[in-house]
This record gives sequence, structure tokens and C-alpha cells, in this order.
Amino acid sequence: MSAPSSKHTPQPVSSKTTYALAGVALAVVALVIFALYQWNDSGSVAVRDDGYGPVHNPGVTVAMDSDGAIVLGQSQTTKTIDVYEDPLCPACGQLEKTYGQEIAKQVDEGKLAVRYRLVNFLDSRSRSKDYSTRAVAANECVAQAGDGPVYSKFHTLLFTTKQPEEGGPDHSNQDLATIAKDAGATDDTLKCITTADRLDSARNHAEAAMKALTSASGDRVATPSVFVNDKKIDVNKSDWVINATK
Repeated sequence: MSAPSSKHTPQPVSSKTTYALAGVALAVVALVIFALYQWNDSGSVAVRDDGYGPVHNPGVTVAMDSDGAIVLGQSQTTKTIDVYEDPLCPACGQLEKTYGQEIAKQVDEGKLAVRYRLVNFLDSRSRSKDYSTRAVAANECVAQAGDGPVYSKFHTLLFTTKQPEEGGPDHSNQDLATIAKDAGATDDTLKCITTADRLDSARNHAEAAMKALTSASGDRVATPSVFVNDKKIDVNKSDWVINATK
């Protein structure tokens, strides 16, 4: 692993089913980002490794890089993918529903590690106006405990069955703590979430993730985005997870 450096058939993830962002530098110090979202209702993609579930190998750990990226994997793993997501982004949820279990299986087998880089540009589209940031903070609370399977289950729930809809009711910190408890988080982790202990760091780390994504993609970027060795992966190709392990 890189050092801390029921059935469901969702729509395919594509440039038409992602949040596209355009960034324009203003007076060197400002970046204006706007979101464009389009549905693509053509075709369907079967869930990969349906029934596998989240990571469950106790040898899988989770750690945080200095920039706030959350790294899930085993120490001997040499292949790492960078996944950029916003907790409120429907296309990110779609990606997790379709490929999350396949990714988990590869992580369990030591063939792949994942570096999650969570952003918060959809805060304004949540009813609370800060849901994405609070969800990033909750991810950090769970990740800092170091338990890979617990983090994987929490992340899976947050992006699939527990993901709020834009503009609709979102999760309070207590709700987020309840989801973490269902994933197996400790009492200390639950307290970290309910007291918003990592809210400021989450905001800073989300900004760092956005800057990293802008650097990797240029001024036009999108979530979800997946990279291997700084090369963007076409997640429309159904075998992209397996190919990432090679």
C-alpha cells in the first residue's frame, strides 16, 4: 500500500453522469467553481461482485495522509487508486454501488489500495448547507481509528443506502454517528463525529483535495474521478478495477 502519502442495476458512470466542475483563476488567488450535472438514462451496468460487501479482511488498515487523504489497504499492496468524491454526489454513489464491492474484494486480496480524496463542493446543495463538509469530517473520525473494515463499511453506507438526496433532508452529526456505530465504530469515534471534532480539518482537507483534483485534471474536473499513477481512468470500462491491479 502506498504509504500515507434485492439486486441493483444503476446507470453507467460517464461524463454525462458526473458532476462537472469548471475552475477559473481570478487575480491568481481565487478559483470560481461551478457544477453541471446531467443524467444519462441510456443502458445499465450490472453491479460488480454483487453480494461481496465492503472490506472484511482484518489485515486491511486505514490511515490518513498529511493532506487528509484517506488510504485503505494492506501494507504490502503496491497498486493504489486515487478516488475523488463528494459525499452528496449521486454519480459518486452510483460509482460505489456499481464498483465498490469489486474494489473491496481487490483490497481484501491485497491487490489494490484506495486513496480517498473527499471534496465538499456540494455543501450548498444540501439542506443544512454544510453536509458534505460534515460527512468528510465523519470519514476522518472513522479513519483515524485505523480499522480498515469498519471504515470501508462506513464509507459504503454513506455513499450507497445512506446517501442523502440533493436538496432533501441530510444527516445530522448524530445521524452520521449512528451510521458509524452500525459500521462498528468505537465510542471515541462516535464522540468525534457528534462533537464535530474534525470539522475544521475536514474543510481544509477538502480544499486540498479540490486543488489536487484541479491539478490532475486541469481547470475542468469532475466527481467521481479515479486516477492511477496520475492517469485518469475511464470508469465507463467495466473492467477498469481489474485493470488497475495490473
